[in-house]
Amino acid sequence: MSQVTKPVADRLLGIALIGLAAFVAVQAINLEVPFSYEPVGPRAFPLGLAILLAGLSLPLVFKPGADGHWPHKALTLRLLLVLGLLLAYAMLFTRLGFIPTSLLVVAALARLFGASNGKALITGVLLSAGSYVLFTEGLGIALPTGTWLAALI
Repeated sequence: MSQVTKPVADRLLGIALIGLAAFVAVQAINLEVPFSYEPVGPRAFPLGLAILLAGLSLPLVFKPGADGHWPHKALTLRLLLVLGLLLAYAMLFTRLGFIPTSLLVVAALARLFGASNGKALITGVLLSAGSYVLFTEGLGIALPTGTWLAALI
């Protein structure tokens, strides 16, 4: 079995990211909101991100990096675990709520990158509570409390 070279891998990644950008752009354009309080509306942010992602992916397609080494298996596993944690965060965000989900994911990420249990827990608590206050009080953005807590209230 032949190994994929880094320039080919860069090009494939660039094409995949451009495809993702196109998907996000289509979803943003099809976003229907009955009313909007903002002058630009809810489409602007995801559409801007899609354009930025596509623009930053073009160099990967047209000018890939030189031959390089693939990451070691341990690093690849760690990256896959990060991806898994982010997917779990997206799936649990509304069910568990912002603070518990953020605390669990941040603590797990901290442990994954070498923090002790105590430091990971402290980091999770401070980041989840601090960002909750920042979003709800500072920016006025409502974050989910979780379906389990809503059932108790």
